[in-house]
Amino acid sequence: MYPIHFFDRAARLWPDHVAVECGGERVTYSDLQDRVQALATGLQAIDPEFGSRVGICCYNTVEHLVAWLAVLAAGKVWVPLQPMNAQEELLRSVELTRASIVIVQPETAQKLSGAQAQFVMADARSDKADTTAALCRTYAGQSPEAGHLPLSATQAIKFTGGTTGRPKGVMQPYRAWNTNIAIQIAAWSLGEGQRYLAAAPITHGTSTYILPTLATGGTLVLLDRPRPEETLHFLQAERITTTFVPPTVLYMLMELLTVRDADYAHLKNLIYGAGPMRPEAIGRAQEIFGPCLASTYGQTEAPQIATMISARELADPEKRTSVGRETLLSRVEMMGPDGQILPPGETGEIVIRGDLLMTGYWDQPEATEKALKDGWLHTGDLGVKDEDGYVYIRGRAKEMIITGGFNVYPADVETVMGEHPDIVDCAVFGVPDDKWGEAVHAAVQLRDGARVTGAAIIAFVREKLGPVKTPKSVRFMADLPRNAIGKLQKSQLAEQHLAEMAVAVKEG
Repeated sequence: MYPIHFFDRAARLWPDHVAVECGGERVTYSDLQDRVQALATGLQAIDPEFGSRVGICCYNTVEHLVAWLAVLAAGKVWVPLQPMNAQEELLRSVELTRASIVIVQPETAQKLSGAQAQFVMADARSDKADTTAALCRTYAGQSPEAGHLPLSATQAIKFTGGTTGRPKGVMQPYRAWNTNIAIQIAAWSLGEGQRYLAAAPITHGTSTYILPTLATGGTLVLLDRPRPEETLHFLQAERITTTFVPPTVLYMLMELLTVRDADYAHLKNLIYGAGPMRPEAIGRAQEIFGPCLASTYGQTEAPQIATMISARELADPEKRTSVGRETLLSRVEMMGPDGQILPPGETGEIVIRGDLLMTGYWDQPEATEKALKDGWLHTGDLGVKDEDGYVYIRGRAKEMIITGGFNVYPADVETVMGEHPDIVDCAVFGVPDDKWGEAVHAAVQLRDGARVTGAAIIAFVREKLGPVKTPKSVRFMADLPRNAIGKLQKSQLAEQHLAEMAVAVKEG
């Protein structure tokens, strides 16, 4: 069974149910299936090779969803191209994967100009020949040829770690997608008639919720680059059952004046991921949105849900810093430098095994060998597991700060800084220091109207954590640097800090 078969079966079971809503457009399962089948046949006509790569550079629209499903139905490999990424990065992804087809929107086409691929415009109404609409008309009523690839074959190539050096194309196989679908359905009790709000980009974590929602007769509610106010409106007024957002979006939602104007009775799973959330913010979110806050932990290399913590479990204040326990079809352990699994309570590298894992990095055997050893995915994250199996992330191994011979985990300091009433968001990072080897520094985003000083924040942290973990300086920022999907970019903070120090030395 391939991932697309979950949707095929749902279209037979619930043909008249609404599969997707977007901007006033409502498409039933039957109509969506017809469009997907026709477009998939058209893609095969352009390139009949099974396993060939197709890039999609679109924002959240119905046409993006149709194209996405059609790529799967055509037996091709999806290469997500986030429109907000730089042109150089997008072109590099197309070139490295040797994509034969690139699907774009009018507003994203320019960024892919020059790519050596057949272009198809995602447009449902155009009369032009090189559009998804034309392909759907030409191949209406037809079905694509079925491929017979092994479950180890690649379903998607997602790029990660492309800010410096060569980006890594994560090869996600059919089996990983099937595993993710099964786990998501079981973890969130997804079912017929439920409504999933896709406010985050399809090109990233949101994609892992599409087929689980469609497989169970749910409705996808797509939002295209929503403002926080729009996302909040849909959570309050559109009977949303489940959604996934990065912590930064939750922080923005909780700052809106109208956030307490609803009871969110329909909201069962408000899932945050793609980064940690501070305990005090979790408590505030639970107070505002009710007993629905949950979280997952995974990587592109083990998509989305290697561990999860339910709303019921997260209601325990003692579990707020946990990302939960390993999910149904995954094994998650802490490993020491000697390759041995560590007992509960000891900090080590988080390693994962099971069918959720990637098969490797595209055309990078050395990087693959480093990440996958003896069946274990080495995540590069540090964590600890308690006696009950709950995992607590201490941060990226490369972000751990060794200052004066002591190990400082940024997450520990950020948890305390987040308790300060004037701080909305914060980040702790290390920079080289002649005296300490590395020194702890911080950047913070304050609430509107706050007037607290850096010295006051430093004193606040020092009282709770002592001098070793206390930042040497605090930098105030209107917004912390994040990438297109909301992940904090600590390397930028360290680079900015070092640049400012160099200027100060030169001018001093």
